Amino acid sequence: MIHSMTGFGRARCESGGVGLEVEVRSVNHRHLDLRVRLPRVLADHEAEIKQRVKGLLSRGKVDVTVGLTPGTATTSVEIDEGVAERYVRASERLRERHGLGAGLDAAALLALPGVVRTVETEIDADRLMGPLADAVDEATRALLAMRAAEGESLSIELEGRLDRVEALAESFEARAQEVVAVARQRLRKRAEQIEREVGLLDEARLHQEIVIAADRLDITEELVRLKSHVAQFRETLRSAGIGHPVGRRLDFLLQELGREANTVGSKASDAPLAQDVVELKTELERIREQVQNVE
Repeated sequence: MIHSMTGFGRARCESGGVGLEVEVRSVNHRHLDLRVRLPRVLADHEAEIKQRVKGLLSRGKVDVTVGLTPGTATTSVEIDEGVAERYVRASERLRERHGLGAGLDAAALLALPGVVRTVETEIDADRLMGPLADAVDEATRALLAMRAAEGESLSIELEGRLDRVEALAESFEARAQEVVAVARQRLRKRAEQIEREVGLLDEARLHQEIVIAADRLDITEELVRLKSHVAQFRETLRSAGIGHPVGRRLDFLLQELGREANTVGSKASDAPLAQDVVELKTELERIREQVQNVE
């Protein structure tokens, strides 16, 4: 089953009282363009995270973001008693010198700069890597699940459009025979008109012209190749899976289908056939838009 290149996954973990949140998101891209954003304390482990994600994804522009979140660890508070004492002595001197009222209370003292400071929990990056690696895998699997679900929808739509392409090919085949017959009849009428005007009819030349016209209008080979490419396209869709991306091959087959459609269009001397060729090219363009998002 094919996979889309658009997806999103999220996972959370905690270790040593430190919480981590991992988000993995991807959009379509010709190759695998992987970017990892880590907190500064984990920056040295970027290569390891990239390697884990590369093992599961083949194409797409992928962004992995890891953020620190509040965990169970408590932030400790320290009071600098030396600074507090200096504030108190200064307050007492001012009160005595200027006859001021009551001195500093505890709340006012703690609010003064430098008296209280918070001490963050020290983060052990090596200890975090095990839980973080599991969270990255979980988020990536969630992304893959979303890509698979969208890929299933893409597959259904592509199969439906391929059915229409095959139906158009069948109508080309039926109409092509009529076009050749009409060309043959037109040439014979022209020859008969010339015979009436000058009294001559070169049957050998007429036969040669009919053969040339039939060869010029014949689209049998193009239709055989077109049907073959459609069959290969279907087979490629069904062979897709994790670790087996098919987007580039589908894109190549679309190029071949477009080439055959152009050739048929160049040979289409019949208005209804030309209209069907336009519809065929429209269907191929719609398929191309969807294939751009296939891994």
